[in-house]
Amino acid sequence: MHSEDNSLKLSILDLASIYNNESATKTLQYSTELAQLADKLGFTRYWFAEHHNTKHQASTSPELLAAHVAALTERIRIGSGGVMLPNHSPLKVVENFSLLEALHPGRIDLGMGRAPGTDGITALALRRSREALHGDDAGELLNELLAYFTGDFPVDHPFAKITPSPDRSLRPDLFMLGSSDGGMQIASELGLGYAFAAQINPDWAIPVLRKYLENFKPSKFYKDPYSILSIIVVCAESDEEAAYLAGPAELQWARWGTGQFHFAPPTLEEAASHSYSDQEELVRQQNKGRFVIGGVTTVKEKLLKLKQDAQIDELMILNMIPDKEARHKSYALLADAFHLNEA
Repeated sequence: MHSEDNSLKLSILDLASIYNNESATKTLQYSTELAQLADKLGFTRYWFAEHHNTKHQASTSPELLAAHVAALTERIRIGSGGVMLPNHSPLKVVENFSLLEALHPGRIDLGMGRAPGTDGITALALRRSREALHGDDAGELLNELLAYFTGDFPVDHPFAKITPSPDRSLRPDLFMLGSSDGGMQIASELGLGYAFAAQINPDWAIPVLRKYLENFKPSKFYKDPYSILSIIVVCAESDEEAAYLAGPAELQWARWGTGQFHFAPPTLEEAASHSYSDQEELVRQQNKGRFVIGGVTTVKEKLLKLKQDAQIDELMILNMIPDKEARHKSYALLADAFHLNEA
């Protein structure tokens, strides 16, 4: 990575958050429209998260959302950020994503996480097994999933004769997700792409992403390492406007950090008029690393520094702006700043 290289691939992470008491239908309509805008603007990929048992996020099934959005876009890669492996049968995940790859060749990503992405009782409801809740079988599930894609089961394995797809070449790009070094160790050892969630654990992002590059072993999936850093980015015409637009996300994270999970995502007006308690303000200050907030020049400088420090190939953005027009404008400003359509 050279400091004079001012290019940066940008992508979008979508939690399908329900803002302003909108309906789930409206939220998903807005997600579709944002993906279509991202396609036109030259963003690299658009990923849907997997969350369960939440009143304020509609992204329970990233594979269904990916199928919908891929059909309504033309060139942008579409996928999961991610499929939470403990909640699923590896065979079903491979069937789903092989099918998506057949429908949209060369445009599908399978990002995978090792956590359930939900609470214990919901994890039980998803898995239907109390035993599964108490073991850590994410590594076993991943190895099984990869073997379905490659056909590399041992000959005596009970699943060796299962055909998940009529065409074994139908394989999406594969990424491990992580917010600690566990996912990184798996991604580097097995030769997978790696995406680190800096919005969850900002202090670990740079050292873990660098360690991935150092430890990466080439594989059938990737000859070279490929790393993505995700973070919350709020961009506007000015630093002042960006600070206003970031208010709801800052308040929401401050509430989460003080155990207040019952609140809906704040509106712009609610965030602007909120009086932070001492505890909330402390958490708000501690959360600064989760965000990149500012006018175009400010944000571009910070993102290029992140690229250089973490030696990443790509940056994935979650912006959490409740206003649709401002949300679109934030992404459009970034696309223009980084000349995405000229790449």
